[in-house]
Formats: sequence, structure tokens, C-alpha cells
Amino acid sequence: MTGVNDVKNDLALQASTRTLAHYEERAAAFWEGTRDHDVSQNLDALLSAFPDAEPGRPLRILDFGCGPGRDLAELRRRGHQPTGLDGCESFVHMARAHAGVTVLHQDFHALDLLPGSFDGVFANASLFHVPTALLPGVLAHLFAALVPGGALFCSNPRARDGGAPQEGFVGERYASHLDLESWRALFLAAGFMEIRHYYRPEGLPRAEQPWLAMLWRRPPS
Repeated sequence: MTGVNDVKNDLALQASTRTLAHYEERAAAFWEGTRDHDVSQNLDALLSAFPDAEPGRPLRILDFGCGPGRDLAELRRRGHQPTGLDGCESFVHMARAHAGVTVLHQDFHALDLLPGSFDGVFANASLFHVPTALLPGVLAHLFAALVPGGALFCSNPRARDGGAPQEGFVGERYASHLDLESWRALFLAAGFMEIRHYYRPEGLPRAEQPWLAMLWRRPPS
């Protein structure tokens, strides 16, 4: 008889294998297509969660799904201590060369992170690749990897207003398009406190804002 864990393991394997193969095959093209994207609004949102940070002390930030390293380089330029993580081996090599920082080669479904090792997590356009059934486990790992009082930022393509959340393969990439309430339930269940959320790109009508950005905090104690 097939158990629940077997089903989850099979789903994780399928989602990771096909999605990572897609990125491996298109790593150079992905870099060329995204290297100039401006995500300063999202970086600013994460850093805004630390208004009382000691001046001159770099924040230890995990770039979860760092890709070729664009945002790692920017975080380092801003004086912080970023660490990258990606399951795509080509991205890992590219990010190390581009940003000159530590980049972990880890599958999202097989994380090995030291507890309390990061002040912040920057998960820009990455968590939506995780099947909903497996998100509680991933969020639990990220929660544990944060120091008490640490913050997590994520931005994901969303279910459109009035539409039901959807997930599955879009081409060869797995994608979970959830609405705010679905994400909120998952994060609250993992122990996070909500700070705020917004929709992107800014300045457009809601119907033309396909991205949902959220900022969460691990409680101080």
C-alpha cells in the first residue's frame, strides 16, 4: 500500500527533477533574461524588517533560490553577509562566480540548514516551485534557520482575484499559484507572524499585478 509519505516523496522528486532540469538546460539564457531585473523594492522590504539593526553589523541573509546570483551581489554591495542556496548546479556555480559568496547546492525538499543561522531569508520567486503539500516542511526548515526575531520575505505569482489557487506543471516547471489567504494559512501554521504584504508591479491596477509579496517574522521568543 502506498503511504502518504511515499506520495509526498514522489511528488517532491517529480517537481524537483523536472523543474531543475528546465533551469539547467536554460541557465545561461535565464541569466541574460533576468540579470537586469530591478527587485530593489523587494530587497528594501526585507531590510525594512530590521530598523534596530546595529549600524555596521552585516545581516546574515539566505537568498533562497538565488539563481545566478544577481541579488546576492546586491546584498553584498549593500554591506550584508548573504549566503545563496539553489538546487540548480549551474546556478550555484554562476552565483559563486558572480557574487563571490558562499552558495549552497541544496534541493528545496532536502534542506540542511543550521538552526538560527540567518537573520533574514530572501525567497524571491522561488517558493512557488514547491508543491503546496510540501510547503509546510519547507517553511518549517526556514523558520528554524532564522534567529528569533528574524524575517522572511517572499514574492510569488498569485492566484488571480476571484480565481481558485492552482498548481501543477507549467511546461516543465512546477508552480503553485496561491492566493493571500492560502499563503497566510501556511505561514501562520509554521509559526510566523505577518508583517505586511503588497502586490507587484507597483502602481498598476490589481488585475495587472500578478505578484504577491509578503514579509513575515519569526517571533522574538
